[in-house]
Amino acid sequence: MARIRLFIDHPLAAGQPVPLEPAQAHYLSGVMRLKAGEVIAVFNGREGEWAARIVEAGKRGGSLELIEQTGPQRDPPDLWLIFAPIKKARTDFIVEKAAELGVSRILPVQTEFTNSERIRQDRLQAHAVEAAEQCGGTFVPRVDDLVPLARLLDGWDSARRILWADEAMAGPAETLAGLPEGPWAILIGPEGGFSETERKRLGGLAQVSRISLGPRILRADTAAVTAISLWQSALGDWR
Repeated sequence: MARIRLFIDHPLAAGQPVPLEPAQAHYLSGVMRLKAGEVIAVFNGREGEWAARIVEAGKRGGSLELIEQTGPQRDPPDLWLIFAPIKKARTDFIVEKAAELGVSRILPVQTEFTNSERIRQDRLQAHAVEAAEQCGGTFVPRVDDLVPLARLLDGWDSARRILWADEAMAGPAETLAGLPEGPWAILIGPEGGFSETERKRLGGLAQVSRISLGPRILRADTAAVTAISLWQSALGDWR
């Protein structure tokens, strides 16, 4: 198995040349010290994993030649993560772990008590790519730009259920037995919790299911990992 994996936003087919972005070429030649002729693994999020031979790589760019497909496309279940951004490093952690644990889309939202008023969507998307490269995944979840929670809920498709990790329900951890399969989204609130207005609106939505994550109130990043793990074990592709 190739120890270096790269996400390549390019169609993949045997014998096809694939251009490298300057940053990718520098990583292969300047950081990993790989030379022409060595083989790495690549994926594009659509066509599985492929073995690729380095044709050239330098500071200004380079190219690969695709050899053969070495693994199938493995898409995650139809699970989204909605979360309120927190401190920079911990927001990065949430995105990385969501990609590793298997969500298909990541939606940062602005709530009344959200600490961060803006995000760098391109930087968070890059973190999702790096997580997929490192964990052996062949799918990269899309990271949306920050939107107000109220606006997101205004346009919500009622066919997609929402699993709300409600800190007010701290107590014995619950299982997800009995919840229906299908498209879901996990909702994680800000460090300060949801406002009463937000709680009232969420509680009035028929597609929302509240859940306790245990007897202690978890930090937002811990809650995201815990909730995704519970859902994957009960309804996702960990079964």
